Amino acid sequence: MNWYVVYTKPKWEKKVAEQLIQKGIECYCPLVTQVRQWSDRKKKVEVPLFNSYVFVRLAENDRNLVFQSSGVVRYLFWLGKPAIVRDEEINTIKKWLAVPDKYEISVASLQVGDKVVLESGPFKSQEAVVQEVNRNNCILVLESMGCVLKMKKI
Repeated sequence: MNWYVVYTKPKWEKKVAEQLIQKGIECYCPLVTQVRQWSDRKKKVEVPLFNSYVFVRLAENDRNLVFQSSGVVRYLFWLGKPAIVRDEEINTIKKWLAVPDKYEISVASLQVGDKVVLESGPFKSQEAVVQEVNRNNCILVLESMGCVLKMKKI
């Protein structure tokens, strides 16, 4: 069984994940806690890490089952085939989200274009390329995972 990426309607990620779980389909919608501010208050809310995406794990011949849930738009495709996410990548995301502490990172000596290997944290041992460095943060490209990591200076 493989992990696939399902594209959902905007703001439907949690609803789709709940529906899929009720149908007995293994799914994963990574959530992060953010502080949102309204005019009269601040509130911590859980929002999806990836907007409009939910990961589902099922057999190739069961892929059409997800379309029984409202809010599902389509599968994400890569090179004409449904995109498959490796177990290690899902586990890395879970491990990263399970870490409650923030890491202090110094970006003083990094230059754009440098290749670095992350020494600690949830992306330990991952190779990244420095895309941007400024006073407050550093943007790294994790090519092996196909994502961009923004690290704030504390």
